[in-house]
Amino acid sequence: MSKKDSHYMNLALELARKGLGRTSPNPCVGAVIVSEDSVVGKGYHKKAGTPHAEVHAIADAGANTPNSTLYVTLEPCNHTGRTPPCTHAILEAGIARVIVGMTDPNPAVAGGGCSFLESHGIIVETGLLEKECCEINRPFIKHTSTGLPWITMKAGMSLDGKITYRAGSGGQITGEYSREVTHQLRNSSDAILVGIDTAIIDDPSLTTRLYSDHAPKDPLRIILDSNLRLSPQARMLRLQSESPIWIFCGPHAPVKNEQLLHEAGAIIRRVKLDNNEQLDLHDVFSVLGQSDITSVLVEGGAKIHGSLLRNNLVDEMYLFTAPFFIGEQGISLLDGFTCVDAAERLTLKKVEVLPLGDDILIHGFF
Repeated sequence: MSKKDSHYMNLALELARKGLGRTSPNPCVGAVIVSEDSVVGKGYHKKAGTPHAEVHAIADAGANTPNSTLYVTLEPCNHTGRTPPCTHAILEAGIARVIVGMTDPNPAVAGGGCSFLESHGIIVETGLLEKECCEINRPFIKHTSTGLPWITMKAGMSLDGKITYRAGSGGQITGEYSREVTHQLRNSSDAILVGIDTAIIDDPSLTTRLYSDHAPKDPLRIILDSNLRLSPQARMLRLQSESPIWIFCGPHAPVKNEQLLHEAGAIIRRVKLDNNEQLDLHDVFSVLGQSDITSVLVEGGAKIHGSLLRNNLVDEMYLFTAPFFIGEQGISLLDGFTCVDAAERLTLKKVEVLPLGDDILIHGFF
């Protein structure tokens, strides 16, 4: 495949990224149709249950599809779900060549779309910019293979690893650039999750505020509150937002509190407790996965972060570090996680360190 092919697949990737955080449980997919070295059609998948990227691109191309080449970031589907098979639309459009970024990760359908197209005389080539196509669909790939969402841990901290100035208090630590990236993460995530201590101390809205984005999306807002201590007057329950609020509690949380929070607009979900008498995070994320939530951004606090790492549940991490110290009276990033020797270390991989104004971002994967 040529440099031109890579160029057009990069265009398809740009389109696919527009669907980040909006297509679950479906993947983000972009498609570009090229005829005589000109782009004649473009499309991306916008929401589950709506037309796929290929269908949008074919409609955009109009009468220019015969003998054209389709560049698509994910293998076209060959089964009927909430929408008809894309392979049939490709055949009907008279497209002669299909370049695929990545095959479908679902073992039940992987390769089926490509095989169907080839059996009908269409030239199919796969694996172009495969790494990049997989990267934008990490949540989809994990959810497809495990049933669990992709878990991203995010925290803002001082140079000495403190996330608050003192116990029981809030207060912004990182700067404007870090906050902008945080809201971009919220905008591209299905859900945002915090513990009850963070919810009480900070009284956050957990919404997305992007002044440069014309259509920001509020993620599903999740509170881990084993005994239902959240006030029905909490800010998040009083905001106008299309995003629902789910509160996970233990099996014995007060029914009276559940009724008050339900009347305030929250959805209560009871799960079991673990051996530490905390909410069982495996149970929480299983419920979310079963509800077609494929990506969760976890923003604290220290007990939640510690429990996530202790249970090896973190897939990706963003640590925003401000250029000052807070001291021993501050709350540390982790509570409930201990590494006693090198053999027990959880080590970030593919680490990148980026300047964000005066802050530093450490980003990596487990």
